[in-house]
Amino acid sequence: MATDKQKIIEDYPLPVYNYRVIINGSETMSFSEVSGLEIDHEHVMYKHGFSWVTGIHLIRGQRKPINVTLKRGLVSKRKDLYDWIKAGEKKDIRIELCDETGTAAVSWDISRALPFKMDAPSFSVSTNDIAIESLDLIAHDLRITHNQ
Repeated sequence: MATDKQKIIEDYPLPVYNYRVIINGSETMSFSEVSGLEIDHEHVMYKHGFSWVTGIHLIRGQRKPINVTLKRGLVSKRKDLYDWIKAGEKKDIRIELCDETGTAAVSWDISRALPFKMDAPSFSVSTNDIAIESLDLIAHDLRITHNQ
């Protein structure tokens, strides 16, 4: 049975390497890795007087903070991440996972991300890896949009 192009587009997962990061709606920046795009809630076990009969009730508690990490190769004279953590300002970030044509298929919108930690690369004479800097952010909200 032959599979046509449209069937592949609809049924096969998107590769994770085809994405872009847009900061404050206009500035597109390249990163080698984006992690921490998760919505997580505390769980609460509620026990009342008749729990021995009805069992324990599990309910969802408060949402945990959204912690996002951005990593990229260190390039001389490119200090925008350092300027951002130094300024301490909140920015909106949009991560778009793109299809084979470069059109955004799924978007993650991070609201009011505040940088709180910046890591310099690890230095070692026994390797020839590239220098990677990382920036840790804490955000107020995360929204996921399926565009297709």
